[in-house]
Amino acid sequence: MNQTLVICKPDAVERGLVGTILERFERKGLSLVRGELRLIDAELARRHYAEHAERPFFGELVTFITRSPSFVFVLEGPQDTWRIVRTLMGPTNPADAPPGTIRGDFGTLTSENLVHGSDGPESAAREIGLFFPGVS
Repeated sequence: MNQTLVICKPDAVERGLVGTILERFERKGLSLVRGELRLIDAELARRHYAEHAERPFFGELVTFITRSPSFVFVLEGPQDTWRIVRTLMGPTNPADAPPGTIRGDFGTLTSENLVHGSDGPESAAREIGLFFPGVS
């Protein structure tokens, strides 16, 4: 089985959408392996978003993800689970996300787009290791 990391970001938690979002993944047949409501500190946020460190929006990413609790979780499923998750999430910009996707149904802002999902098997392994050391 493959695993991937998903984060219901602060806006999803604040809007009470965590259960709805998690239900969509579970209805697709993915299994929750580990989950935790947590306030992500700035150090962990900088490590998580390290590939964006040189981009002008890096500070905004860190500020947003650290503003209030997020629900961070590991999902397990068939090969390419990360791809299934990202398809269910929809494109980053909610205006481009089709109905039926999480961002298409609930998102309004690109800067607050409800969920993060690992973008490949390597990033899934790295991100799971950051948030849940020892989980595999």
